[in-house]
Amino acid sequence: MKKYNLILSDMEEKIRQGKYRPGQKLPSVRSAAEAYGCSISTITRAYAELEKRHVIYSVPQSGYYVVVKPGDWRDERDRSKIYFATVLPDLDAFPYMDFQHCLNKAIDIYKYDLFTYGDPLGLESFRHTLVSHLASDQVFTKVERIFVTSGAQQALEILAKMPFLNGREAVLVEQPSYDRYLRFLETENIPVHGIARTAAGIDLQELERWFKSGSIKFFYTMSRYHNPLGTSYNAEERRAIAKLAGKYEVYILEDDYMADLGADRQSDPIYASDGGEYVIYVKSFSKIIFPGLRLGAIVLPERLLKTFYAYKIYPDTSLLSQAALEVYIKNGMYERHKHKIAGLYAARMLALNESVNRHNEPGLMEVPDIRSGIYTHFKLKQTVNVEQLLKRLAERNVSVVSGKGFYLSNYLDKEKFLRISISQTGPEKIEEGVRIITEEVRRGSW
Repeated sequence: MKKYNLILSDMEEKIRQGKYRPGQKLPSVRSAAEAYGCSISTITRAYAELEKRHVIYSVPQSGYYVVVKPGDWRDERDRSKIYFATVLPDLDAFPYMDFQHCLNKAIDIYKYDLFTYGDPLGLESFRHTLVSHLASDQVFTKVERIFVTSGAQQALEILAKMPFLNGREAVLVEQPSYDRYLRFLETENIPVHGIARTAAGIDLQELERWFKSGSIKFFYTMSRYHNPLGTSYNAEERRAIAKLAGKYEVYILEDDYMADLGADRQSDPIYASDGGEYVIYVKSFSKIIFPGLRLGAIVLPERLLKTFYAYKIYPDTSLLSQAALEVYIKNGMYERHKHKIAGLYAARMLALNESVNRHNEPGLMEVPDIRSGIYTHFKLKQTVNVEQLLKRLAERNVSVVSGKGFYLSNYLDKEKFLRISISQTGPEKIEEGVRIITEEVRRGSW
């Protein structure tokens, strides 16, 4: 990332964290240039951009000040509660002004084209933009293999329903896994089997037995920043899964919904080991920008293109959203925001790990060492009454989610755990929340 963008992101982060409070004067242009080790023109440009976004304002002959925003609707949230249950991105980190600019720019560029039905494949220029965008995550593909969908969920549902060339019908899912997708598979009566995944990973020998059985059409996995565990497969596991897919002609449905939030850029997806022959790659944009944007992208093996197109025949994805996101990516705003929010969440994960080290004790809870993403989990003893624990935590204003709902209804070997999300919880609340959870677990009497 260019130095200007890094400086701009750092200034925004300091304002967001309250290091520069509403109404406070910012350092002079000369002082800021010395502090950042850059030219005065770079600071002047950064201040001008912040002023354009209505984050700061200038007073002639005085300097720059942080804008005061009384009555912000976000202030209505109950500040006494600790939100470990929510999965929504941090409201204070939403790129409102940037994206508003991109929406206006998209309308100027495409005009009346945005109000037609469009193409089921997605906006062509946006798909071309996605080719280079996905390449930054080691997903190298051609524009013909990319579909734009109404969120990642639409792609997952189409793949579950459509026939595959291997002639198989059953879906293999990790246990635990994404709860909404599990409920969809069960409601639609799609044959589905579970395979255990824990903080330690997955049993590759058991996975091979399932692949070898000849009944699995695809294996659904979140290789990075798993929901609800928060863990990621290591490089050896990713390569092994890709190899098994080719050996037994079982497709891998890789849901890389949180690809942009990883601090470890060396953690490539399974797709990178397969080249897209048997790996279907799905990406969501909801965790980096707005959940309501409802945009996802899927990269398909060539042999599945015609069937997927037949099932997604309707052009139901907003052209305006696609065009605005295209502008957002091309202008470098996406990359800058990704850097900002990934750093924000990594700092919160660090705070959570430090809090766990202070308050947890051997034999009380098992907590993996996770450095990025938004999820982790607190594994509990099988003797713990989770429903009673949740009730106690709610009475102390801590909201968490039980791991029970992340399993198939008929799956027997369930672990007991709490899923923890740090997406809307700052370091001080994280410290308080971890302390309360450990106190209630230690209290016991189940």
